[in-house]
Amino acid sequence: MAAALGAFALTGSADAASPAAASAAVPDRAPKPTVVLEHGAFADGSSWAGVIAELRRGGYPVVAAADPLRGPASDAAALRSVIDHLKGPVVLVGHSYGGSVISEAAVGEPRVRALVYVAAFLPAPGESALQLTERFPGSTLPAALDQVPFTNPDGSTGTDLYIRQDKFRAQFAADVPADRAASAAAAQRPIAQAALTERATAAAWQTVPSWDIVTTEDRNIPAAAQRFMAARAHARTTEVAASHSVALSHPALVAAVIDQAARATR
Repeated sequence: MAAALGAFALTGSADAASPAAASAAVPDRAPKPTVVLEHGAFADGSSWAGVIAELRRGGYPVVAAADPLRGPASDAAALRSVIDHLKGPVVLVGHSYGGSVISEAAVGEPRVRALVYVAAFLPAPGESALQLTERFPGSTLPAALDQVPFTNPDGSTGTDLYIRQDKFRAQFAADVPADRAASAAAAQRPIAQAALTERATAAAWQTVPSWDIVTTEDRNIPAAAQRFMAARAHARTTEVAASHSVALSHPALVAAVIDQAARATR
């Protein structure tokens, strides 16, 4: 516990113990909400593996949804289909671009009790991920991208964005062991370029209690942008000196914040 506290700073009164430790310290027989994890661009569901293990040890049912990464509106619709299939209350967690998705998916979903943003976007209606990134200096992502044109079955075209594998670790996962970063680079899923410019139409954080993990060593979304969005949403904020891949490098911390959100809204 002392070592964990030394690794990051908490804003607010929430405890930083892991979900399993918290459950052991305070027995709780009430049903736990399902935690639905939404990955962002340049990642896949495996990016949550360590977080899933921590949450399951704490007794949480967990679903790591597959994000199509085509655009906030259509991706939110896909996520809502997952939520609608579940029973009972839900805590939605979004990493990076996944924050844009959970912000739309939770609108009008009364079973969503809390939103947890992990190095994520919290756009207001009318804002895009790219617009928020460019509002503050510091992102080095554009120079690391590889653009791959694609053609849809209907003949329309677009561009998929990947992070170049030789730049992936430095850009996306600087505090992740080299072998794990290399595996993540090889398994990354591309995002449609248009998804980053698509404007949000709704923002569930305006009405749903929110938590936010701000990564101060982030080269994708500048820490200043993350702080701005978290403050605007009145989110309970945790700051950690971590890369954009904080779920890989600090899974216990991410799981602990999710646990805080789940406990506070039950």
